[in-house]
Amino acid sequence: MFFEDRFHAAELLADRLTRYKDRPDAIILAIPRGALQIGYILARKLNLPLDVVLTKKIGSPGNPEFAIAATSRQGDVVIRDEVFKTPEWQAYIKEQAELLKPELDKKFLQYHPSGESTELKDKTVIIVDDGVATGNTLISAIELIKKQDPAKIVIALPVGPADTIKRLKDFADEVVCVHQPAEFRAIGQFYGNFEQVEDKQALELFNEANK
Repeated sequence: MFFEDRFHAAELLADRLTRYKDRPDAIILAIPRGALQIGYILARKLNLPLDVVLTKKIGSPGNPEFAIAATSRQGDVVIRDEVFKTPEWQAYIKEQAELLKPELDKKFLQYHPSGESTELKDKTVIIVDDGVATGNTLISAIELIKKQDPAKIVIALPVGPADTIKRLKDFADEVVCVHQPAEFRAIGQFYGNFEQVEDKQALELFNEANK
């Protein structure tokens, strides 16, 4: 164990990000739901607005756990491998992206009842999660966020294996990680408390951070 819980991890992570405190061009984006505990602390300590990353993976036919692409609420799509960029696969991926849009819209309205979205163009975007293993999901989120033309993308994590952190540096302008263990099995092994964050608490933390 390295962190007591996500809040403790966020306190340590915030100490690595003080250069972004009070920056009018900076914003924190948390990946729901666990990262809302991280994002809440960072938003309060750095005095920055907090928003969420809303993306969904697109699974392969017959094997939905095998992600071949990802989509955002705006309808942007990133495809993981060249083999899935043929016209046949493109048609399938487009169809799946359209099917996922209502789910993403529903989640968006939970966090933004007004229906107003956050502008990321020319912003310094700090993407946070409670940890990373392979980095595939996070990389897809980065690629989708890049389509909104931010000025800079910073990845901020409490824990992740060194090889994944090195890989993430190819996709982001900066990667900040508190703990890069030599032996890594799962994110939860580095937390004393790694209980699932429910939707209600995630939303409460989001609203509290943005008061």
